[in-house]
Amino acid sequence: MFRNFKTVSNVIFGRGCFEQLSGILNAQRKSADGFMAFLVDDVFEENPLKERISLESGDLLIWVNVDHEPTTRYVDDLTHQIKEKDGTPDGVIGIGGGSTMDLAKAVSLMLTNPGSSVDYQGWDLIKNQGVYHVGIPTLSGTGAEVSRTAVLSGPEKKLGLNSDYTLFDQMVLDPELTAGAPKDQHFHTGMDCYIHCVESLTGTYLNAFSQVHGEKAIELCREVFLNGGPDSDDKLMMASYMGGMSIAYSQVGICHALSYGLAFVRGIHHGIGNCLAFDGLEEYYPEGVREFHQMMEKHGIRLSRDGLANVSSEEVEKMVDVALMLDPLWENALGVDWKEKMPREKVRGLYEDILSRG
Repeated sequence: MFRNFKTVSNVIFGRGCFEQLSGILNAQRKSADGFMAFLVDDVFEENPLKERISLESGDLLIWVNVDHEPTTRYVDDLTHQIKEKDGTPDGVIGIGGGSTMDLAKAVSLMLTNPGSSVDYQGWDLIKNQGVYHVGIPTLSGTGAEVSRTAVLSGPEKKLGLNSDYTLFDQMVLDPELTAGAPKDQHFHTGMDCYIHCVESLTGTYLNAFSQVHGEKAIELCREVFLNGGPDSDDKLMMASYMGGMSIAYSQVGICHALSYGLAFVRGIHHGIGNCLAFDGLEEYYPEGVREFHQMMEKHGIRLSRDGLANVSSEEVEKMVDVALMLDPLWENALGVDWKEKMPREKVRGLYEDILSRG
């Protein structure tokens, strides 16, 4: 059966389009005493962007910290904080990188669904439409702005709230907002997009829809990270969007599965985790890994191994547990018989390889 999947219904793109946010939100305000909840990466707390956010009287601005991967507990705490103000807001706006946008998506859902976000880690477990929510990326590459998942680390697993309800109602894609990002962060986040495309284009779920989007996205990534140019921020923002669309109708693969284990057990940020995992996956993605190394060399990137010292055998086993929960990723990479091709001991070997590099 073919998937009938939902996409973000409203998208605005262009340098300076952030200035139109006020008009976009005013159309969604339901009453004079309603309010919007803004979740903004706290790196902007002392940044000029703070003064450009379209706050109206009564709106709630929450500076969120994403130094660590988003957790179910943090989502539940933010949801409680917003509800304490005055009930349910007219909308939730996430401004920041992929983690901030995942928080915004998850909080939007938890404002209308009972219990804890832990209860909804999985596929299509959300029962009720979330409140209106807007994604405004300040980094390009994760595809979170177009993704149907809000990736969270819970007590037992790292797994997204995967649902058609998770998708943003509105995206504001302004390349000006990505200027000034630290070089390493820019690279790692961009590589998330590049790796999305490699895994989609080489996967068993590949179809014409995902192929068209993935091919254009990877072409743009090559232009940005191998050629450069004055419009690189614009191109990478569109690559992120199109790479997200590619995996929306296919899936990611081995690298992302391994990255989830690194994040859950050792708190390795998603973009860095992807790079650490992809670095040693020549057997599965030979051309992609070769090109990835070229991009690293061109940009003078040395992979950070902070957080990978003295990993115990018990921690490795937990990484394997987390990775093996992600059946669709492995099936996309290796086929329906992936469990025969990738037994537990082989996954363990992939992690041991990651930990031995340096």
